[in-house]
Amino acid sequence: MHISKLTLVNYRNFRNASLLFKKGVNTIIGENASGKTNLFRAIRLLLDENMVKAAFRLDEGDFHRGIGPWKGHWIIISLEFEDISDDESIQALFLHGAAVIGAAPIGKATYNLVFRPRKEIRQKLSKLAAGDNVGLAEILGNLTIADYETIFTGRSTLDFSDLTSYKKIVGDFEKVVFPQETEFPEIGTKTPMYLSLTKEVCFTYIQALRDVVSEFHNNRTNPLFSLLKSKSGDINPTVLVPIVKMVGDLNTSIENLDDVKLIRGDVYRTIKETAGETYSPATLSIKSDLPSEAEELFQSLRLFVGESGDGHEGSINELSLGGANLIYLTLKLLEFKYQKAKKALANFLVVEEPEAHIHTHIQKTLFERMQYSETQVIYSTHSAHISEVSAVENVNIIGRTGATSEVYQPATGLTTAQIGNVQRYLDAIRSNLLFARSVMLVEGDAEELLVPTLVKEVFGISLDELGISLVNIRSTGFENVALLFHDSRIKKRCAIVTDLDSAFINTAPEAGDTGAVTRYKEKCAASEKSGAERKVILDAFVAGNSWVKTYYAQHTFEVDFIECGNAALMARLVDDVYTDPPTVALAKAELLSGNKALFGKRVLTMAGKEGKGWFAIKVGAFVDWKTRIPDYLMRAIALTHFNFSREILANMMEYRVQKHLRERPHDLHLPVLLTQVEEYRTGRKEFAEVKSSYVGALPADMFSDFLALFP
Repeated sequence: MHISKLTLVNYRNFRNASLLFKKGVNTIIGENASGKTNLFRAIRLLLDENMVKAAFRLDEGDFHRGIGPWKGHWIIISLEFEDISDDESIQALFLHGAAVIGAAPIGKATYNLVFRPRKEIRQKLSKLAAGDNVGLAEILGNLTIADYETIFTGRSTLDFSDLTSYKKIVGDFEKVVFPQETEFPEIGTKTPMYLSLTKEVCFTYIQALRDVVSEFHNNRTNPLFSLLKSKSGDINPTVLVPIVKMVGDLNTSIENLDDVKLIRGDVYRTIKETAGETYSPATLSIKSDLPSEAEELFQSLRLFVGESGDGHEGSINELSLGGANLIYLTLKLLEFKYQKAKKALANFLVVEEPEAHIHTHIQKTLFERMQYSETQVIYSTHSAHISEVSAVENVNIIGRTGATSEVYQPATGLTTAQIGNVQRYLDAIRSNLLFARSVMLVEGDAEELLVPTLVKEVFGISLDELGISLVNIRSTGFENVALLFHDSRIKKRCAIVTDLDSAFINTAPEAGDTGAVTRYKEKCAASEKSGAERKVILDAFVAGNSWVKTYYAQHTFEVDFIECGNAALMARLVDDVYTDPPTVALAKAELLSGNKALFGKRVLTMAGKEGKGWFAIKVGAFVDWKTRIPDYLMRAIALTHFNFSREILANMMEYRVQKHLRERPHDLHLPVLLTQVEEYRTGRKEFAEVKSSYVGALPADMFSDFLALFP
């Protein structure tokens, strides 16, 4: 038996979300505060025996904030299982009297937690006339969390993730339309507590490793003590009798030491002298308190580990963070193995962010080896190293928009061949593709190396701060990666940035062309033809997909980079490429000529001579705030990030104005503009106003062109 689906309705980060799981190992990816810990808690409320009581103590803080006032709404957590065991007890759990025992075994079932207003409240709501807002306000105004109940159900047939279905059983609060019925068979039949699923499955949760040392010092959370305690029940009590006697004798020996008896007498006499006979204790002893009970003896055991080869073994608090985390994980996994050996009806291992402080090679090895027979493993992770080796069809991605988190399955609707292409790409390339808020796909080393530098130097902000991941797909093909971004898969913006390779010379044959000129023209014409064909294919590929857009350099990055106003910057690079004085002079003249046929050929020759990647690194050394960014790249950045916050736009404008102010400290317009930027930042001025002021004060500034991209 394995979990095939988890649905969360109105629970914490999640207004309405479904996660899909497969047999074996599953990975959950999400940024900080996206809700990974909350969804694990949701699973635990249904499957972890240690969390059953918490399921009956949900409160207003567990409701999703995006629904507005929580009163009257329901929280629903639903697990769907597949490959249900034929075992009679597990069949009974899901049938629980609602079907005839002995009928064909069920292979698919649900188990749900429903947190809803009690029946008397639902009855009051059912009697409201449509649109009776006054009556609704009166009922909800008196409602408290004490008026709610938690029930567990099975065999539900309702798609809880469907908003229409939710309104059918809960009601429409906006229109004040509530169902006449108060019970719905579709949500499943109430499950008796004696048939709780937590008693039938092996479930182990390994929490995120924040402070492992403190976990070892706390007997309640110490994994070593948990292991010893679980094993202590298997030890023959007669084996412990001589040990307990030895501990007792040792306690007596310590108490009878002369120094101990002397101190005891001195303490007793000093109390008498200080407090007097009336208020002094009647007796006073110093006793050795070494534990003699089996459980207490186990609590005194400590783990010592040697990390180096010098033979020294230290306590847990002496280990490196990574070493301590690895030991903690090992003990928790052993705890799981002990539980699994008890032959539960299903085995679940839930691991939250196992990568903390652990070396990248160990992360990948850990992931690849943490696979157990007849066990479903569910990870959450921040690690690109773990995500690379995760099967893409077994991945759920959590994306957050404001207070609401959504869940995406990147393989939904893809063919086996398409999934294979994506998987091979992720296996081969160290990429944070699946973690990104938005993605810019490029196919050249120049763009990969220079675009981050350009953004940082020109805008004063990094791509990481914007939430844009720049990914070089090299020869993989844009379509093989960009297909991940779609309404059915990952709902995040993706920009495809590529070259049209349009010729910057007249490619028509002319009388007197030399063989070299002819070959050069043919090469340019062939590149232009390939670029045009690529555009047709990519335009068709993105058509109808609001998540993916294409942005084309008219020629190539290097040529467009000069054409947009960076000829002087590129000319400074000539001395690093050539040493022959005549060639240096000619190259600088061509780059500064303004003639595209000349500077285009020269810059591509220089890039070819150095290698495009190395050439880009050299160009990056000369980039500063005055460098111009080609228009197609500006549009890709603006429309990929899409939703620029006030703070980010204000930071970018302030950065540019401060740069101008250092050059023109006596320009009186600039301090005024800085004040207006600050007013925009704090909400006292709207974007249209500050945009107009900026463009008016700095019409030739490159950032004015960038602001023009925003309505």
